Amino acid sequence: MNARWATFDCYGTLIDWNAGIRTELARVFGEERAGEQLHRYHELEPELEADGRLSYREVMTEAMRRLGAPAGEAAGLADSLPRWQPFPEVRGALIEARGRGWKLAILSNTDPDFIAASKELLGVPFDETIVASEIGSYKPALRHWQEFASRTGADPARHVHVAASLFHDIGPANELALPSIWINRLGEKPGPQPTVELPDLTDLPETLDTLVA
Repeated sequence: MNARWATFDCYGTLIDWNAGIRTELARVFGEERAGEQLHRYHELEPELEADGRLSYREVMTEAMRRLGAPAGEAAGLADSLPRWQPFPEVRGALIEARGRGWKLAILSNTDPDFIAASKELLGVPFDETIVASEIGSYKPALRHWQEFASRTGADPARHVHVAASLFHDIGPANELALPSIWINRLGEKPGPQPTVELPDLTDLPETLDTLVA
């Protein structure tokens, strides 16, 4: 029987990127401005990723410049990323999913060095990793999934995509007719409809098994 694959977005799904970004914004701009700057950062990032030409380090650094970071501070956000921590339930959920026979892959809007540092913190083996700067494309474009299919030969009927972003991940998964699990950590209201919604990864292994036996 063909392998069962679970693909994951990393930042926001496995790694607490809002906490990581906000901590650095508070350091640079002050705690009282961190919230508004975080909101503005989330607006800037997709604009800077749109044509796929910038590495993620360059995206983060240019976003900091546009936020008004003082001279010498624009690179601080990118430099902080390797220290961003996994959500507490993630490692156990991924280990259990692997134990149930799932192959795991990361499809991320990032760079190889960043994802390598984050995978080390996660401490769980992944069978495939695809990052934006290697393929010259950022999600929600479909190139990550196309590259994944090309590399693995995964059966779409036995592939589930897991992510926190409706815009970057759930919408494209729907377009590709892939079952999806939306990790709604922020209590958001859905736009694109996921197959299943979970508040975190605690129940991920059982949920994967219900989607692909």
